[in-house]
Amino acid sequence: MILHKFYTFYPRCKSKQMLYIMFVFFLFPASFKGQNKNIDSIQTLLKKDKADINKVIHLNNLCGEFRIRGLYDSAIHYGNVALELAKQLNPPYKNELANTYNILGIIYYYQGDYLKTLEFWLKALNIYEELNDQIGMAKQIGNIAIIYNDQADYPKALDYGFKALKMAKEQGNTNHVSIWLGNIGSVYRDLGDFPKALDYYFKALKMKESLGNKAEIANTLGNIGKVYENQGYFDKALEYYFKALKIANEIGDKNGIARHLGNIGSLYTNTKKYAQAEKYLLDALAMDKEIGAMKEEMNVENFLANLFSKTNRFELALVHYKNAVALKDTIFSQENKKELVRKEMNYEFDKKEAATKAENEKQQAIAEEKNRRQEIITWSVGFGLLLVLLFAGFIFRSLRITRKQKQIIEIKSTETELQKKIIEEKNKDITDSIRYAKHIQNALLREEEHVSVHLPEHFILFMPKDIVSGDFYWGAEKNGCWYFAAVDCTGHGVPGAVMSMLGISFLNDIVSHNGLQSPAEILNRLRDKVIKELRQTGEADGNKDGMDISLARLNLKTNELEWAGANNSLYLIQNGQMGIVKADKQPIGYHPNSHPFTNHTLKLKKGDSIYLYSDGYADQFGGPKGKKFKYKQLDDLIKTYKHLPMKDQKEFLKNRFIEWKGSLEQVDDVCIFGVRL
Repeated sequence: MILHKFYTFYPRCKSKQMLYIMFVFFLFPASFKGQNKNIDSIQTLLKKDKADINKVIHLNNLCGEFRIRGLYDSAIHYGNVALELAKQLNPPYKNELANTYNILGIIYYYQGDYLKTLEFWLKALNIYEELNDQIGMAKQIGNIAIIYNDQADYPKALDYGFKALKMAKEQGNTNHVSIWLGNIGSVYRDLGDFPKALDYYFKALKMKESLGNKAEIANTLGNIGKVYENQGYFDKALEYYFKALKIANEIGDKNGIARHLGNIGSLYTNTKKYAQAEKYLLDALAMDKEIGAMKEEMNVENFLANLFSKTNRFELALVHYKNAVALKDTIFSQENKKELVRKEMNYEFDKKEAATKAENEKQQAIAEEKNRRQEIITWSVGFGLLLVLLFAGFIFRSLRITRKQKQIIEIKSTETELQKKIIEEKNKDITDSIRYAKHIQNALLREEEHVSVHLPEHFILFMPKDIVSGDFYWGAEKNGCWYFAAVDCTGHGVPGAVMSMLGISFLNDIVSHNGLQSPAEILNRLRDKVIKELRQTGEADGNKDGMDISLARLNLKTNELEWAGANNSLYLIQNGQMGIVKADKQPIGYHPNSHPFTNHTLKLKKGDSIYLYSDGYADQFGGPKGKKFKYKQLDDLIKTYKHLPMKDQKEFLKNRFIEWKGSLEQVDDVCIFGVRL
């Protein structure tokens, strides 16, 4: 049994096709009635079976029947019974044992448990390699490619996929060739290479139609529809989606039916047929929950979040969005990804270790045979005693050398362990020092609660890259006005933290002296302090540290806002429209073309919002292609969520950043300060 690759579809429905949907559903119970007969027949055979290979085969067949119906608990139960029986048989029937591992892996795949999936498929692959079963090896290699495609590891997915395709072609296995062609097409679809994807899909469809494999035909039709949809050919896409749905109903594939229902609902959302969309999506969600299809459930939760957002039911949208995020975290968590890599590495290591052991045993056998012949020859020519004495002396000498070598190894091992402990202690000391530095930095940073006490509704998104941060937020109250800022110092980690502490100290000092100063005046004085205290002269090898800053002063009585910026601009939401107040293109620090900072005055009213930020959010690498997030996407995010409460905006911005970053390292500190009057 091979797992085909399926994808999420978004077909567009016309009203006249509603009758077709109803007709398809009336067929559904009949198909299940036929499956019940299959199950009853297999269970009758099991009652008569002895504990032999036939019983294992029938248990696997029953496991497969329950899998098709989406009754995964029952399927796993019979699969485990088959597994235990196959292990106990003497001689063990390894082919059927591998088949059981493969079936159980497919079930766990549908449930979204990739760790168990990879574990069982690697066990099956190991048996097929041991048996030199090329067909079985190709089957498992192709299945493993699907896991990597789901994890967006496209190079590995293509590597495994082409290996499986090559092996299937060499074996002349048309069925397997058709499946791997389709799966490779799916990888190219995810990569956005639609012409290549269609080329592979149509080759696969032609072969599958000649073989009459309905399940594979349905999935390939759906995949073709998805590509057409991505290209904007909606009518053509719809034609293929409904062909796929019809076949899924004919064969009673609950997983496929639920998936297609969800996709129809999603397309109704996109075509503004909201009532129909809600019905289909809720039906799909109920069926996914019933069969435990976690991955498809996640897709439908996302579709529902989109639907309720577009129909202004934001509370429901948030509920379903959080459900989708929770499911995604379960399926694609970072620990799961690491565990997948570990399982593959363990498999490769065990395989190499087994090959090394076999080679050693072979060499050992050759050596023993050689010694035996030598002994016969020696006795035959009368030198037996001499050879025994020489051999004894050789053994004694070898033992003595071995003892010395053992002593040397033990000494080296002790030294290595000691050095390891010393390094670990030094690392701990360094880390403890940095953590203590964080406490110092936090003491200098105004606590968020303190910064917040004078402000209207707002949020502070503060996400350091390392233990200590080069970004910081700052606030101070003076004469009925509230100063607040988002600051990005040169560097991050310990160097950035040192600059941030200087920046906080300088700002506190500037505001504490003199009268009520404008933001531009404060930036001018701050620049002078940085240049003076860091002794910046502009020389090539001189100090170039500094900071970018977005600084505002809000009159808490009149709602008048004054603002100035060094490199970092200001987002402004007024009357539901978003604008950007540009910063001066110069840093706080030495600059060859420096000039006085510009002071901007804005008259705000209730409901207006402003956002101060550093560049860490927009500069983060991530997404499916590992590219920068950029300010354009940040603009769109703020526009999208501007109507939500500030605390909810913070959560959406934080979750989107984490989702975009994925498994990549955070490149810089992040600081965003949002305020709504």
